[in-house]
Amino acid sequence: MVYCPECETDLDIEEDEVDEGAVVSCPECGTDFEVVTVNPVELKVVGEDEFEEDEDEDDADREEDEDEDS
Repeated sequence: MVYCPECETDLDIEEDEVDEGAVVSCPECGTDFEVVTVNPVELKVVGEDEFEEDEDEDDADREEDEDEDS
């Protein structure tokens, strides 16, 4: 059984019915997830990597600004 990481609704996804990279949506909260692995099924929020990369870039920019101010 696979549960929505956001609202814990049963997503009723079978390992043999999905492929890695497929996008599935939670019928309860509407969040889209990408299938990362199929055995076992592991999901991540679509766009999550982009958000983390943006944060990393922002942190690097702040560090550079602080170095220039010193």
